Amino acid sequence: MGTMQKRANGTYTAKIRRKGFPSLSRTFPARSEAEAWMAAQEAAITARVTATQAIEDQQRIAAECAPQYRVFGDLMRRYLDEVTPSKRAASEEAVRLRGLLKHPLAACPLEGLSAARVAEWRNERMNRVSGATVNRDMNLLGHVIEIGRREWEVDFEVNPFQLVRRPPQGYSRERRLFPAEEAALMRACTVTQNPYVRPIIVLALETAMRRSEIVGLEWERVHLHEPSVQLTQTKTGRPRGVALSSRAVTALSALRLASGGEPKGHVFPGLTPNALKLAFRRAVERAGIADFRFHDLRHEATSRLFEKGLSIMEVASITGHQDVRMLRRYTHLQVSDLARKLG
Repeated sequence: MGTMQKRANGTYTAKIRRKGFPSLSRTFPARSEAEAWMAAQEAAITARVTATQAIEDQQRIAAECAPQYRVFGDLMRRYLDEVTPSKRAASEEAVRLRGLLKHPLAACPLEGLSAARVAEWRNERMNRVSGATVNRDMNLLGHVIEIGRREWEVDFEVNPFQLVRRPPQGYSRERRLFPAEEAALMRACTVTQNPYVRPIIVLALETAMRRSEIVGLEWERVHLHEPSVQLTQTKTGRPRGVALSSRAVTALSALRLASGGEPKGHVFPGLTPNALKLAFRRAVERAGIADFRFHDLRHEATSRLFEKGLSIMEVASITGHQDVRMLRRYTHLQVSDLARKLG
């Protein structure tokens, strides 16, 4: 507020005091001049207050509004931060998403992410990986779009990944591990820097457990006296018990002894699925084995279970296949047994 004071010599002193601003005063020979100066100063202060308030309002509105997404990678990164960690296979999905973030598709503006652009990416991806891998990538990226549409107010009338043809899955891999290859692989494991690779390979061949199931194995669920393990975190989300062969028991007993006799927690502490994948790949290369992946150990183990004479339902109870039709690919292993039964 401004105030005016008439002095004894006939001049006028104008004063302005306002909270948050320094006090102002000036003396004029005429009252009209003092009033004009005071009005100008108050207008200037009011303008500064208004501008400051406008900036604060803009900042508040920006903080309250949903974040602005410009390219597909913006959605992928938010999905990686907020959605992926809640999944059972979070570490594996994180690796997959980070790899996809390096593809030019991640730099595509959202308004340009059309079915045609997705189809172009699919075709290019098919030149590098299998149809099954492309389908898994499309499932993941399609879910990124769905979460964006439903929860993050991203403006997509339709999901472009749902408009594009899926590549054929192709035939299931039939890669078996020959005895000479297994011996070479075990020898290669003796010089690896990771001491867990060899016992993990043994467990995979004896139990048909998945990589993530082995990495997540805990001593509290390993029962060597009643040779079995109880899996609580599985791909299907359903816990299951897995019987242990004598070879698997020997491998686990050696690990328990090396860990102090009564260990607790993870059987393979500090090991991640991706670290195991890389360590296994190095061991395979060192052994001179071509075209062999960690998941092929599960196929080999399942084949050996059938070769031991187990029924489809017995094998399914060990491998965790919810749909026994997935095991029909192994029925050729029982043809000779059927022939003997037919006489």
